[in-house]
Amino acid sequence: MTIFHSMNTTSSALTAQRLRMDVISSNMANMETTRARQVNGEWEPYRRKSVVLEPKQNEFSALFQQAVSNQNGKTGNGVRVAKIVEDKNAPLKQIYDPSHPDANEEGYVQMPNVDPLKEMVDLMSATRSYEANVTVFNASKSMMMKALEIGK
Repeated sequence: MTIFHSMNTTSSALTAQRLRMDVISSNMANMETTRARQVNGEWEPYRRKSVVLEPKQNEFSALFQQAVSNQNGKTGNGVRVAKIVEDKNAPLKQIYDPSHPDANEEGYVQMPNVDPLKEMVDLMSATRSYEANVTVFNASKSMMMKALEIGK
């Protein structure tokens, strides 16, 4: 474990939370998009996306250090984005609007499966996580500065 281990771990979490906020913003911006992509000649509405996070894989040097110091994997290496997935389980909304250009024969339009309330809750969660990680990063930086002052 190096002196910058905590900062590297925290910075990976900051990056992941920032991407989460970007994906949530994209979901909110596309709440009314009925023509997101074309599948078999038919337009499909936008589908809600979410970020899947996973722990960073241990590199050989980290595994070696854990074996030497008998930590047995007790030290984390941070987080990384595994993938961004579309929510295919939630049904698309059906809205009656016969004047809409994408309305079917019955006058219904398929709208994206984005729920603004859920997106706002996710955004608040990502923002709070980001703020907490900024606090941890600043505390680590402050401790390193105090350690440097001891040597004066």
